[in-house]
Amino acid sequence: MAVRIRALLLGLTCLAAPALAQDVPPVTLNPPAGAQPPQLPAQAAPGQTPPPLEVDVTGGISAPMPIAIPAMPTPAVTSTAAGSTDALGRQLSDIIANDLRASGLFTPIPPAQLRTIMFPEVTAPAYDYWGGTGAQALVQGYIRANGDGSLTVGCYLYDVTARAELVRQGFVVPPSQWRRAAHKCADAIYARLTGEGPYFDSRVVYVSETGPKGNRIKRLAIMDQDGANHRFLTAGSSIVLTPRFAPNQQSIVYMSYVGKNPAIYVYDIGTGKQRLVVQNAATTFAPRFSPDGRWILFSRADGGNTDIYRVSSAGGGTPQKLTNSPGIDTGGSYSPDGSRIVFESDRSGGQQIYVMNADGSNQQRISFGGGRYATPVWSPRGDLIAFTKLAGSFRIGVMSPNGSGEKLLTDGNQDEGPSWSPNGRVITFFRSGRGSAGKADLWSVDLTGVNARRIPTPLDGSDPAWGPLQP
Repeated sequence: MAVRIRALLLGLTCLAAPALAQDVPPVTLNPPAGAQPPQLPAQAAPGQTPPPLEVDVTGGISAPMPIAIPAMPTPAVTSTAAGSTDALGRQLSDIIANDLRASGLFTPIPPAQLRTIMFPEVTAPAYDYWGGTGAQALVQGYIRANGDGSLTVGCYLYDVTARAELVRQGFVVPPSQWRRAAHKCADAIYARLTGEGPYFDSRVVYVSETGPKGNRIKRLAIMDQDGANHRFLTAGSSIVLTPRFAPNQQSIVYMSYVGKNPAIYVYDIGTGKQRLVVQNAATTFAPRFSPDGRWILFSRADGGNTDIYRVSSAGGGTPQKLTNSPGIDTGGSYSPDGSRIVFESDRSGGQQIYVMNADGSNQQRISFGGGRYATPVWSPRGDLIAFTKLAGSFRIGVMSPNGSGEKLLTDGNQDEGPSWSPNGRVITFFRSGRGSAGKADLWSVDLTGVNARRIPTPLDGSDPAWGPLQP
């Protein structure tokens, strides 16, 4: 069962005293499963309309925005199950800074250059001081221990030049979920300053690998998008491949060799139980959920021919065959509205990208550049398709659903297996090293192709799949 973060109203009226945020009785909103805590209306300083302080998300990272994120104070230092509130205040600010820095669009002022703020300053920023640090934006907040054992985290964003409040949000969380409050705060700041959707409060499932390349031990593993809260889901007794989240994030579909027979399973994250969905004498692989969670796409190799099928995610029933051309059709991925499927096929003589309707009709090739194309996946925004380009080396690229605007984003020797962030702006993939001793690591890159970074994992990693925002 996923733990929900409850959005907390921190006061909707004009505030006249710096201590009022913590004095306003909280109104708790319990969003339905899958909903996001609502953003509170931005509050401007009296008599001012905040100017459009924004970050350019299309021009790369030539001039990321300087932003100050001092440690969050606490009204009373309290010991909690997650640690003391003063230590948590520093860690919350660090996580927010790391999230924003990793986006490539912000430059947090180093903590050593920031003074400590006191609790009453949270709602009354010292604009003259912060302007002197070179920061254009300021993030302040607080953490408070509650009598029921939960924690309240407040989050405020200020425009330093305009001396205006742009965002205020608050979250009530159990101690085990305090990091999510930091990610939610970073999401609110990112969304307000970029105009893009949030993506920090999300998870990645992937295949953790160890051992020599000829005899790898492969386990399912899951972690937060920044690498924290890492845990293994399977023991490694059977090889696992291509894990993908269900839309509700409560389960993962993947391929596994149990008893050397490839089959498709669904793993329940909450219970740790797995159930068989598809098993056949023919090889079945590359599963993926439909956006509504009703179907699972997969590929089946039979008699030298590979086609794409769909089957009810509930299990049972006869799989429906969607392609029927000679050769290899595989790698199906739904459009966000579930109406179309993108896939790869070698029916033209080499691996290329095709799209078709969800029922298999109207199959059309969309890739015509030099080289081969593999592992296509539709953006959650619906505007782009990511893929692996095979032309001497393996690189990650994107194109429009009609095949236009092809752009390569990476220049590694062997980059493959793209998966989209929830907001459709960042792509995670894996990069393999050369030779038998080469490592496999998880990476991410944004749509500019400029901001590439390695995602830390305890062991080697491959086949990443980025999940939706957590509820």
